Amino acid sequence: MKTIKQIVLTASLATAALAMTGCADMSRQDRNTAVGAGVGAVAGSVLTGGSAVGAVGGAAVGGVIGNQTGKTH
Repeated sequence: MKTIKQIVLTASLATAALAMTGCADMSRQDRNTAVGAGVGAVAGSVLTGGSAVGAVGGAAVGGVIGNQTGKTH
């Protein structure tokens, strides 16, 4: 069972890394939102034992936090 979790985590991180290659022309706030959503999804999935609901919830929370981080006003 731990092997499956490790595979899911590795695949999630690889997917996030590949998705970040498309962020070259994004604004800083857009990039922060994408990074926050990716990190939140992985963290939510890990904290809930691989639950899809945890991943979606983590992505939502991480995206909001990333969006608000570094805001200029």
